[in-house]
Amino acid sequence: MTSRPVPRKPSATSKERFVPPPRIPFDPGDGKFPVFPPRGDMQNPLYLHDQGYQAALRRYLSAPDTTIVLGEVPVGRDLSQRRGLRVPDLLVAFGVDRRRIISDRGYSIDHWGKPPDFVLEIASETTAENDVTGKRVDYASFGVPEYWRFDPSGGEYYPVGLAGDRLVGGEYQPIDIVHVDESHQWGHSRVLGLDLCWEEGWLRWYDPAARRYLRTLDEEAEERISAEERIRELEAEIRRLRG
Repeated sequence: MTSRPVPRKPSATSKERFVPPPRIPFDPGDGKFPVFPPRGDMQNPLYLHDQGYQAALRRYLSAPDTTIVLGEVPVGRDLSQRRGLRVPDLLVAFGVDRRRIISDRGYSIDHWGKPPDFVLEIASETTAENDVTGKRVDYASFGVPEYWRFDPSGGEYYPVGLAGDRLVGGEYQPIDIVHVDESHQWGHSRVLGLDLCWEEGWLRWYDPAARRYLRTLDEEAEERISAEERIRELEAEIRRLRG
């Protein structure tokens, strides 16, 4: 695979304690999944939301009406399920109706006739053990083709900084992870056609076909500002040449 440039570390806009909003009461008769409060730590805001990766993945995968890229969405067999629901930090599914899933407040495997195609969990002190045990078993039983785990600490919460599993014969088999050096490792997602990268404690997504990373919000802003400055320089040069 073509070697990658080592990018700058994305900026973290805030490290203040995240206080989740109060839980909305659930009416068991409304035919929807129960409402789950957001995670009570900074992991998702720091490593997914602040970087703008959900939007970047939606643009990369296209087909916005039939592809969902959402975080903290309950996954279960059907809408009546109350025990054993899982709420992955990131979920990708193809061939579904995004509006219906939002309306149902979750992903019903029986309704869509298939599980989500990809799930990702981000490690924290309170979730790590369940991510590598119970959730791994449940995602396999659901039939999720790929289950990935990212530990920004590099191994304090999970055994390793980056790990992925691919469903083979109903059981998860580890996906090969390439360890470039102590600060860089990556593995390939066949489902997404992307490489998931652990780079200096940050999650990156690399498109091997285009030979570039999916851009963070900060990188997109910098590119836009640079392009605007270049346009102004060209306009100034045109005015100078015209006298």
